[in-house]
Amino acid sequence: MQGFCRLFKINLHMIEYTSQYQTQFEEFSNLTQLTLNPNNRWIQLGYLLPWDRMVSVYVKKFSTGMGARAIDPRQVIGAFIIKHKLSLSDQETIQSISENPYMQFFLGLRVFHPDPLFSPSLFVEFRKKLGEQTFGEFSHMLITFGQPEQQQIVQDEPCPSENTPKRGKLKIDASVSDQYIRYPNDVSLVNEARVKTEVIIDMLFELLRDKMPVKPRTYRRQAHKRYLAEAKKKSSSAAERRKTLRYLLNCVERNLGHINTMLDMTGESGFPLEHKYQRQLWIIHTLYTQQRGLYDKRETRCDDRIVSISQPHVRPIVRGKKGKRVEFGAKLGLSLFDGYLTHQTVSWDAYNESSDLKKQAEAYRLLTGAYPELIQCDKIYHTNTNRTWCRENGIRITATPKGPKPELTAYQKRKKRKEHNERNHIEGRIGNAKQALTLNQIKAKLQKTSETWIAATLFVLNLSAFAAKAGVTF
Repeated sequence: MQGFCRLFKINLHMIEYTSQYQTQFEEFSNLTQLTLNPNNRWIQLGYLLPWDRMVSVYVKKFSTGMGARAIDPRQVIGAFIIKHKLSLSDQETIQSISENPYMQFFLGLRVFHPDPLFSPSLFVEFRKKLGEQTFGEFSHMLITFGQPEQQQIVQDEPCPSENTPKRGKLKIDASVSDQYIRYPNDVSLVNEARVKTEVIIDMLFELLRDKMPVKPRTYRRQAHKRYLAEAKKKSSSAAERRKTLRYLLNCVERNLGHINTMLDMTGESGFPLEHKYQRQLWIIHTLYTQQRGLYDKRETRCDDRIVSISQPHVRPIVRGKKGKRVEFGAKLGLSLFDGYLTHQTVSWDAYNESSDLKKQAEAYRLLTGAYPELIQCDKIYHTNTNRTWCRENGIRITATPKGPKPELTAYQKRKKRKEHNERNHIEGRIGNAKQALTLNQIKAKLQKTSETWIAATLFVLNLSAFAAKAGVTF
């Protein structure tokens, strides 16, 4: 230690320094005497949220009279908030909670609990059971919190009347919530299908050793070298990629033929392997049919195109954005009002978002008791159908009137320009959701759990707006 001091010329008597040979853990001050800062964001948010109302929605999704002891609903809801706010994995979320007394206070624990509250794997089950609708209801609670008269209007008036009031501005747009998948290309997809069919052949052969003395030839080593030779190229011509694709398609076709023959030899009524592999085989059959058709016809698109074998519900969504022409994920119809971002549509297929306008205006009315006075949207929503519907309901829309260009005063021009520019607020809010809360990296695997992930992310985004209105930085 003295040599260390001489080397760096440090006088330890003149500075406050905690040595690496600090006191032992047993000698450390008792954690029960720990003083928490009442201004911490987790403590303030814990007092602010309508926990009772959220728990009343949560318990409807679970049986209370059967099974093991249920986990505290507040802990589950709070864990989802922590996870999506900090962009943590399931494992890191549980570990962070076990290390942070502020988070545990937020979850309603009375004493510090150093052990994991529940297994991280339960997050998957919670996503399946809660679903997208539950987190959507949580967002609606934040929007209508503290407004009993407004909620009564919504309940008493399920259908709009001619005298429905108009107030507020509604900004609408569409975006894609990207799935966290490998960027797909035809060669890599077909090669992945080849590898998975070889695994199925190996498992079926183990079941048929008595009936099959020799395993069917798959030429997997040669196929693997052929794929790597193409994949490692920095650039390749279309003819080279097409040649490799034809070879891999032939490999998959041969493997599928072997699998069909082996399944006939099992003599069982059902699929002899786990459901997981039966599902994989069905997806690979569909993928092969699509890729063979595209290859033979020299085309680049087909209906319901599969871009991921593990997530066959994901579709390519052509958006035409600069630097990202195609996105892979769910297309969302989004609305922004009073700082809250809500979704009315989650579609895994491409669609024209102009059809969402009426649905979004009706959702606004159900939440606020009134139609918006102004709908701010881009040109794709300016269809004749939407113009007519807005005119019939007394709603203005930021669309250039058809016919001769009207003469506007300087004030009208400034107002029109301001209303048009205000639509950018929803673009910024979507950017916050994607960059800060990773709405563009949905890591759930199943369609339902992915939709739950999207709704939970938007709920946490709205929670930040809810806290800001109460003066809490979250």
